Amino acid sequence: MTAPTPGSEAFANRTVRAEDILDRISPTLALHTVDQDTVDSVDPLNYEVIRHRLWSLTDDMADAMKRMSGSIVVTDANDFDFALTDEVGRTSQIALYNTELAAAMDMAIFWTLANRSDNPGIDPGDMFFCNDPWIGGGLHQNDVSLYMPIFYEGKLFSWSSAVAHQLDLGGVGPGSWTPRSENVYWESLPTPPIKMVRDFEVQNDVQDAYLRRSRMPHLVGLDLRAKFSANMLANRRIGELCDRYGPDLVKAVMRRTMDDAETRLRAKLRDLPDGTWTATSHHQSSGMGDRGIYRIRLTMTKIEDRLVFDFTESDPQSGMINCTFAGLRGGVVSAILPLLAGDIPWATSGLTRCFELLSTPGTLNDALHPAGVCKGSIAAAWGTTNCAVETISKMLDTSTSHRARATSLCAGTAGASVFAGTDQRGAPFVTMAMDPMAEGLGARTYADGVDTGGMICIPKGRIPDAEISEFGAPLLYLWRREEPDSGGSGRFRGGLSGSICVVPHRTANPMAFVYSSDGGAVPQNVGLGGGYPGNTALSTIFRGGDVAAQFARGLLPQRLEELDGRAERLNTEVETVIGTQDVYYLYWQAGGGYLDPLTRDPARVREDVVSGAVRESTARDIYGVVVSGEEADLAATEALRTRIRSDRRAAAEPVSDQVAAWAGKTARLSDIRLSENVSEGDSAGIAVRACTCGQVLAGPGETMWDGVVKIVGAPSAAGPQIVPDPEAFVDAEIEFRQLCCPSCLTALTTQVVPVGTPLPTDDLLRR
Repeated sequence: MTAPTPGSEAFANRTVRAEDILDRISPTLALHTVDQDTVDSVDPLNYEVIRHRLWSLTDDMADAMKRMSGSIVVTDANDFDFALTDEVGRTSQIALYNTELAAAMDMAIFWTLANRSDNPGIDPGDMFFCNDPWIGGGLHQNDVSLYMPIFYEGKLFSWSSAVAHQLDLGGVGPGSWTPRSENVYWESLPTPPIKMVRDFEVQNDVQDAYLRRSRMPHLVGLDLRAKFSANMLANRRIGELCDRYGPDLVKAVMRRTMDDAETRLRAKLRDLPDGTWTATSHHQSSGMGDRGIYRIRLTMTKIEDRLVFDFTESDPQSGMINCTFAGLRGGVVSAILPLLAGDIPWATSGLTRCFELLSTPGTLNDALHPAGVCKGSIAAAWGTTNCAVETISKMLDTSTSHRARATSLCAGTAGASVFAGTDQRGAPFVTMAMDPMAEGLGARTYADGVDTGGMICIPKGRIPDAEISEFGAPLLYLWRREEPDSGGSGRFRGGLSGSICVVPHRTANPMAFVYSSDGGAVPQNVGLGGGYPGNTALSTIFRGGDVAAQFARGLLPQRLEELDGRAERLNTEVETVIGTQDVYYLYWQAGGGYLDPLTRDPARVREDVVSGAVRESTARDIYGVVVSGEEADLAATEALRTRIRSDRRAAAEPVSDQVAAWAGKTARLSDIRLSENVSEGDSAGIAVRACTCGQVLAGPGETMWDGVVKIVGAPSAAGPQIVPDPEAFVDAEIEFRQLCCPSCLTALTTQVVPVGTPLPTDDLLRR
């Protein structure tokens, strides 16, 4: 075989099916296979026992990795994952950690089989290292995978893999977050699959070449050994399974798990109505000093038992916020797993048979080399997940039997705050604030989102104890707490997010600092069905404060107003220095709301006010609830909500002439729903779409979104959680936009978006 040369298309991996690389595997590599009859003949008892043994193995791999790693990202935040595949890389199980990382692990194994089986060969005791986002096995260069071919009786039986975020792998910026990046050459070096381990022994020359790039080689080296241990555990356990049950039965169970996942997902899709749903994720600033807004646009179509995710209308790649095709695929899979496969085995190679991905090479979430991708994990890949979560949830909301799985968006991004310098022991350090992993989850169709509940793409994610963060870096927490009003308002509100406030502690030197986030001008935690978006992100350095003097007086500041010094509000891509007297404040995004907040039970609003989740002013202005003491005044609340609807009517303008054409015409509603707010119906023998109040919105050949009224205002109309001056961050004009029923004025969608953002086009299809 001819080896690929650097810069050739061979490194641009788009392989998503093992069948596409079978003829490129060296004939000298013996593969263990079973036929379909063997797969179909597995008895139910053995199937469940072996399947669960493999599933539990991924948790045991996590335990092994956490025990050896010294990185807070691994030991305390669970920003890693594992995958088990068959002999040709088809995934039969991924773990419940960072699913975006593991979802493209198969792509790296496909590439390795196709390009490494001849030279240098794939042998027992090998492990391959990869951090090349264009090949797979991670979203950006900091996501390093180590994966192992597992042999049984001389044949390649399966693969195990471990992938985790590394704190620093070089590049211009500390932590390898590089806001100044213009292309990948400013960033950490991407390395295609290379043999790190031979005959069960780490190769020192390769290890040294890898660790030499890092500012924290001791921690990165520990993580490498931790991944090695996790793979060695998988190698032993799978061998023991084969010894006990026979290799053919174990392999048949792996294959059967994939088939089962496919069959069950297809059955679920067939039970949902066909339709098309759209979503847009707006990204602010593609690099330091940039004030642009960039969008990822998705049109998802569901027909019978298949989904098509079409991202071809996304913006061209720009700066350092891009992700590769592997990131796009990981982003979609990480949305499908919790929303559509919560009761289905997480055998992603079975699930991926049920959908198709369409994208345009050279765009934000299908970037071509040498685009900057160091922020891809929390920018374009995360935006891809956002779009997929939104469209899948809209689809689920059409079904009374499946709507409980729908959710408004969780947070929308994860902000990176990276500190580097000299720690309290005089040693170099690099660390990242992992606190934003406690994001507010999106509101559900039957309950509020979970406050600081985590991330939808990392089911077992967690945050470190504050004391652990302080032990590992010269930082002292003034506070870490949930923030009132941060969750998007709705009949069910989004989960609250939180904030931290930290100061340098026991270090005599300033710290290098990188802030790389999103959502400062346009919230990415959008609501569903008229629910309001959650908060915009905020990051501020208070320069030259008097916190040390307050400490000396026995005071601990607990409010921003108590922090002296000059407030420097940061844009979303910043590389700067934090002085020894500075204070850093970070407020991350929460979950979006579900349905119009004017329909929330006043008793729930009262409970939120009493608990501190919602301020009394927000209860009044957004929810239309009057709280008197610790009780909701129902009569005053009804009068206030009537007035708010009247104010909406006065401010509303029809989207098109269609509003006037159907004015005053009502429909008898059917059981076919487009959402909680809109159903199909009949009006004088005409098939229509109508609001649940009965008002007709659209007839045959019309879209319901042309039959609504639009209210436009300042972004702060969405609530106090939204930054009132987005012009401080971006050049585009940002607006509050609400689309309502022209009769009852119930909100059908509520957004804070750039002016000119297209209206939704969600609709059902006729079979």
